[in-house]
Amino acid sequence: MSVVISLCDLTGNMAQPWADAGHDVILVDPQHGMDNTDGRITRLARTVLEAMPELSEVIRSGEVAAVFGFPPCTDMAVSGARWFESKRLADPAFFGKAIDVAEQCRTVGMLSGAPWFVENPVSTLAQVFGKPTHWFHPWHYTALEPSDNYTKRTNLWAGGGFIMPARQIDTTLGEPDNRIHMAAPGPERANFRSATPMGFARAVFDANSRVHP
Repeated sequence: MSVVISLCDLTGNMAQPWADAGHDVILVDPQHGMDNTDGRITRLARTVLEAMPELSEVIRSGEVAAVFGFPPCTDMAVSGARWFESKRLADPAFFGKAIDVAEQCRTVGMLSGAPWFVENPVSTLAQVFGKPTHWFHPWHYTALEPSDNYTKRTNLWAGGGFIMPARQIDTTLGEPDNRIHMAAPGPERANFRSATPMGFARAVFDANSRVHP
């Protein structure tokens, strides 16, 4: 079996279907606390840049099945644009640093030779990466996960033969809710808002695992 790389990924939701199918998974995120391996899933508690030695070794093996990148959107999402000026005053390079992480994710994907995407909500990343390749809302895949019946427009910049899965909507669930924008303030708000919906994760696996069975 081949390896799936998921960058800036705390929950591992995106890669879980691949691990369940027998692929090895590498999750990279400083929030993991410490490097550890649990079954097929290896968590590297590092930034993407810090993890490059391990990632480059995996890429050179030619065994990468997919690469997913979730660069933090805190300094790019247009929903937080009202705070951009104060962030700029505190750190004139704040936007460049955020773009650097997104570019690192894209570079790993491009070098892997495998299907890849970089994910972000509606954000200023489009000023650098251009128009998104694809977009979706979590409720577009409620037939695979009914609890994902909520709105959150999410953009993808993709390549390497990535196949965007067709929508699979459970029409019996009614109107999707707005839980992301209504999330209560707190230390876990950003992680809650950025967690990958499992319906989409399963749909991506179904559509792209045929490339690297």
